[in-house]
Formats: sequence, C-alpha cells, structure tokens
Amino acid sequence: MKPYAAVVAAPTFSVGICCDDDEITAIDYLEPQSDVAPKTPLAQDAVRQLRAWLNDPNFLFGLPLAPAGTHFQRRVWSRIEAIPPGQTLSYGEVAAAIRSGPRAVGNACGANPYPIVVPCHRVIAAHQALGGFGRQGGGFLLDIKRWLLRHESEHLPRTSGTM
Repeated sequence: MKPYAAVVAAPTFSVGICCDDDEITAIDYLEPQSDVAPKTPLAQDAVRQLRAWLNDPNFLFGLPLAPAGTHFQRRVWSRIEAIPPGQTLSYGEVAAAIRSGPRAVGNACGANPYPIVVPCHRVIAAHQALGGFGRQGGGFLLDIKRWLLRHESEHLPRTSGTM
C-alpha cells in the first residue's frame, strides 16, 4: 500500500492522496475506508478541495500537481481538463481534437495520475457507452466512473422552461 498523506471517504469509494511538501504526486481510487487525517499542509488543502468537489462538482481545483506523463499524455490531460462538469466527450472526439487516435487517448486516460482533478471519467466510448476506466473494463473502478458521472449530472444548474 502506498504511503498516503491523507485519505478521503466518498459515498462509495475513498480517495488516497500522495504528496510531498510542494506538489501532489498521485491521487488513487481506493476501496471504501475511513478518512485518514492529512499529514501535511498540502494534503490538508487537497482534502479540503476534494470535499468541496464532492459537495459541488462545479468546484475548480487549484492543486499543484507534480509534472507527470509524456508530452502526448499531457496534451490529452489538458484537453480533458477543459470538459465541463456534467458533460462528456468520446475517446474519438478527444482524439480528433488533438489529432490522434482513440486508443492512444484511452491509454493516456488510464495513465492519469490525478483522477477527479484531471477528470478522465468525462471521457466515454462511442455511442454513450462508458468504456473503461483506470485501464479496467469493469468492476470497482467502472462503478466509480458511473458514480462520478451521475454525481456531476445531478448537480448541473437547472434551467427554467415551460412544459
């Protein structure tokens, strides 16, 4: 098990935070467990921000993330960060935007060290299928993806209209 600087319990899973004094180095989805109190000021801020996001998925993160990934992965992650809460793009749409292929985009999503903050859960397969998540095609992580998408869509601003 990684040495987490904090663990935040979410409704159906937990989030482990790894960091040094200056940067977040990883965020991991974990099986449900109790909170672990932050061990550093940065971990404390990360916990505060994750809880704010859990309360309002429109919350914008402002965490210092350690540089990670290849140039290509960073391009994919940058495009993913631009997807608004409650919206999704397909792997193919992200690939077209950065002039790449859907499989390469899927691999970059699977390598994302900062889920939720870099919201790779907003990338889905063609025809609104969920696709994989965290390099898995089902199971616990795909259940988390379902929860994340539902959480964001339930908190979309409602527009008034006539019926």
